[in-house]
Amino acid sequence: MQRRTAVTLMLNCALLAIAPAGHSAERWVAGEHYFVIQPAQPTPRHDGKIQVIEVFSYACPGCNRFYPVADRLRTSLPADAELDFLAASFRPDEDWPTFQRAYCAARELGIDMKTHDAMFDAIWKTGELAVYNERTQRATVPAPAIPGIARFYARLTGIKPETFIATATSFAIDVKMRQADELIKAYGVGETPSIVVNGRYRLNPVSAGGYDETIELVKWLVAKEGADIKASRGR
Repeated sequence: MQRRTAVTLMLNCALLAIAPAGHSAERWVAGEHYFVIQPAQPTPRHDGKIQVIEVFSYACPGCNRFYPVADRLRTSLPADAELDFLAASFRPDEDWPTFQRAYCAARELGIDMKTHDAMFDAIWKTGELAVYNERTQRATVPAPAIPGIARFYARLTGIKPETFIATATSFAIDVKMRQADELIKAYGVGETPSIVVNGRYRLNPVSAGGYDETIELVKWLVAKEGADIKASRGR
């Protein structure tokens, strides 16, 4: 009787020891919590890092609520992964293409990471670049335009407004905007914020089940992608 009890206890302890790993593997279900991108899309990175992309718009209220979560996600990613951003233009009626142009220009000028959170605050907190008038409950008229956004960037970074405007209205930025639209379509992204992991998986806070769950799921997919990459190299 004592021997059977001891064996039972040992088996129970062993099961408990492996339970978290089994639970983690079963927690995230493809087609429910995340979605496989078919076909997988190549990533622009060439340094070997796993690319995590947030598809967003500064004019998207959901993205505004999510940006502190994106900051947490960035700092929680392992060394072999990096968070990047891809601006969407889904809503011309809410000035999304203008903000997509502004982001592409800021990125081209190397000031995007210095100003990313501040852009959300200018739209949704201070109202400097507001797209929505709380008093009238309507879209801001006139909507924010590149000259005003250029002045905002100039104050934050010291870059000359005319330099920002010239970059934002250039043919190169037109091309980058079209490329962004095409890539977002190839990813199958239809809402913001959405997260894409290495061109192979997409998810959003709703599919993941919440903000904390989004961070957990992205890290799990990064680990899965890392393991798949190592396995493919070992073949």
